[in-house]
Amino acid sequence: MARRPLRPAAGTAAAPDRPVGLTAHARPWAGGTLLVLAGELDLDSVAVLGEALDGALAAPGTVVLIDCGELAFCDSTGLSELLDAAVRARQRGSRVELARPRPVVRRVLELTGATEALPVHDGLPR
Repeated sequence: MARRPLRPAAGTAAAPDRPVGLTAHARPWAGGTLLVLAGELDLDSVAVLGEALDGALAAPGTVVLIDCGELAFCDSTGLSELLDAAVRARQRGSRVELARPRPVVRRVLELTGATEALPVHDGLPR
Protein backbone atom coordinates (compact mmCIF):
# COMPACT_ATOMS: atom_id res chain seq x y z
CA MET A 1 0.00 0.00 0.00
CA ALA A 2 1.41 3.40 -1.00
CA ARG A 3 1.90 5.97 1.73
CA ARG A 4 0.31 9.35 1.36
CA PRO A 5 2.61 12.35 1.69
CA LEU A 6 2.24 14.04 5.04
CA ARG A 7 1.84 17.78 5.49
CA PRO A 8 1.63 19.75 8.71
CA ALA A 9 -1.63 21.38 9.69
CA ALA A 10 -1.64 25.15 9.49
CA GLY A 11 0.50 26.57 12.25
CA THR A 12 1.69 23.21 13.56
CA ALA A 13 4.37 20.67 12.78
CA ALA A 14 3.06 17.28 11.75
CA ALA A 15 4.29 14.13 13.41
CA PRO A 16 5.79 11.71 10.85
CA ASP A 17 2.82 9.33 11.15
CA ARG A 18 0.05 11.95 11.26
CA PRO A 19 -2.27 11.98 8.20
CA VAL A 20 -3.37 15.25 6.60
CA GLY A 21 -7.01 14.83 7.65
CA LEU A 22 -9.98 17.15 7.43
CA THR A 23 -11.32 20.00 9.47
CA ALA A 24 -14.92 21.21 9.38
CA HIS A 25 -16.05 24.46 10.95
CA ALA A 26 -19.73 25.47 11.00
CA ARG A 27 -21.06 28.97 11.41
CA PRO A 28 -24.47 30.52 10.81
CA TRP A 29 -25.15 32.68 7.77
CA ALA A 30 -28.33 34.32 6.51
CA GLY A 31 -29.47 31.24 4.55
CA GLY A 32 -28.65 28.59 7.15
CA THR A 33 -25.25 27.11 7.99
CA LEU A 34 -21.91 27.66 6.29
CA LEU A 35 -19.69 24.60 6.69
CA VAL A 36 -16.04 25.31 5.87
CA LEU A 37 -13.97 22.24 4.95
CA ALA A 38 -10.18 22.15 4.80
CA GLY A 39 -7.83 19.26 4.06
CA GLU A 40 -8.58 15.93 2.44
CA LEU A 41 -11.96 14.22 2.43
CA ASP A 42 -11.44 10.48 2.22
CA LEU A 43 -12.10 7.22 4.04
CA ASP A 44 -9.93 8.30 6.98
CA SER A 45 -11.71 11.63 7.48
CA VAL A 46 -15.28 11.14 6.27
CA ALA A 47 -16.56 10.80 9.85
CA VAL A 48 -15.57 14.43 10.49
CA LEU A 49 -17.80 15.53 7.63
CA GLY A 50 -20.64 13.22 8.69
CA GLU A 51 -20.67 14.62 12.22
CA ALA A 52 -20.57 18.22 10.98
CA LEU A 53 -23.40 17.59 8.52
CA ASP A 54 -25.54 15.88 11.16
CA GLY A 55 -25.28 18.98 13.32
CA ALA A 56 -25.90 21.38 10.45
CA LEU A 57 -28.94 19.44 9.23
CA ALA A 58 -30.49 19.00 12.69
CA ALA A 59 -33.11 21.69 12.06
CA PRO A 60 -35.46 21.01 9.14
CA GLY A 61 -35.89 23.56 6.37
CA THR A 62 -32.32 24.86 6.32
CA VAL A 63 -29.61 25.32 3.72
CA VAL A 64 -26.13 23.97 4.39
CA LEU A 65 -23.58 25.62 2.16
CA ILE A 66 -20.29 23.72 2.14
CA ASP A 67 -17.29 25.90 1.36
CA CYS A 68 -14.85 23.64 -0.49
CA GLY A 69 -12.27 26.35 -1.18
CA GLU A 70 -9.71 24.68 1.09
CA LEU A 71 -10.67 21.09 0.26
CA ALA A 72 -7.61 19.65 -1.47
CA PHE A 73 -8.99 16.19 -2.27
CA CYS A 74 -12.25 14.22 -2.25
CA ASP A 75 -12.45 10.48 -2.88
CA SER A 76 -15.50 8.31 -3.53
CA THR A 77 -16.16 7.92 0.20
CA GLY A 78 -16.36 11.68 0.65
CA LEU A 79 -18.49 12.05 -2.46
CA SER A 80 -20.86 9.39 -1.16
CA GLU A 81 -21.22 11.22 2.16
CA LEU A 82 -22.01 14.48 0.36
CA LEU A 83 -24.64 12.79 -1.81
CA ASP A 84 -26.17 10.97 1.16
CA ALA A 85 -26.36 14.28 3.02
CA ALA A 86 -28.18 15.83 0.05
CA VAL A 87 -30.77 13.04 0.22
CA ARG A 88 -31.17 13.37 3.99
CA ALA A 89 -31.55 17.12 3.61
CA ARG A 90 -34.27 16.82 0.96
CA GLN A 91 -36.19 14.43 3.20
CA ARG A 92 -36.24 17.16 5.86
CA GLY A 93 -37.08 20.00 3.49
CA SER A 94 -33.47 21.25 3.55
CA ARG A 95 -30.71 21.60 0.96
CA VAL A 96 -26.98 20.94 0.75
CA GLU A 97 -25.01 23.07 -1.69
CA LEU A 98 -21.30 23.42 -2.46
CA ALA A 99 -19.22 26.55 -3.01
CA ARG A 100 -15.75 27.27 -4.39
CA PRO A 101 -14.55 23.73 -5.18
CA ARG A 102 -10.96 23.54 -6.35
CA PRO A 103 -10.50 22.19 -9.90
CA VAL A 104 -9.59 18.67 -8.71
CA VAL A 105 -12.75 18.45 -6.56
CA ARG A 106 -14.94 20.07 -9.23
CA ARG A 107 -13.69 17.50 -11.75
CA VAL A 108 -14.77 14.61 -9.49
CA LEU A 109 -18.20 16.21 -9.05
CA GLU A 110 -18.64 16.73 -12.78
CA LEU A 111 -17.34 13.31 -13.86
CA THR A 112 -19.66 11.49 -11.47
CA GLY A 113 -22.72 13.61 -12.23
CA ALA A 114 -22.90 14.75 -8.60
CA THR A 115 -23.59 18.30 -9.76
CA GLU A 116 -27.11 17.13 -10.61
CA ALA A 117 -27.79 16.51 -6.90
CA LEU A 118 -25.49 19.13 -5.37
CA PRO A 119 -25.71 22.68 -6.70
CA VAL A 120 -22.23 24.19 -7.06
CA HIS A 121 -21.50 27.92 -6.69
CA ASP A 122 -18.30 29.63 -7.81
CA GLY A 123 -18.28 31.95 -4.81
CA LEU A 124 -19.77 32.45 -1.37
CA PRO A 125 -22.98 34.45 -0.89
CA ARG A 126 -22.72 37.86 0.69
